[in-house]
Amino acid sequence: MCGLRLQGHEATNTDAFWVGLSHFLPGGGAEESSSPLERVYVVLSGEVCVTVDGKETLLKPMDSCHLAGGERRTIMNRGNLPASMLVIMPYPEK
Repeated sequence: MCGLRLQGHEATNTDAFWVGLSHFLPGGGAEESSSPLERVYVVLSGEVCVTVDGKETLLKPMDSCHLAGGERRTIMNRGNLPASMLVIMPYPEK
């Protein structure tokens, strides 16, 4: 997986959230992890399988999902083409 920051953190001066763009090669993915903050994933191209609590969901272009804070997830690109996905996440409360 290769991630790029589009908005927030070092990229721009957003106050409440950041937006990233993740690219997944065929067979690539992101290992199981969690965050105390909620997240939204929006697939732009290709397909990714998001697994939360043992339940797999295949996301295709323009599909999205919401992860609540604390949910553990894995992401896999099981297809034959690269996949791109937006990640939207709030900043931690100060």
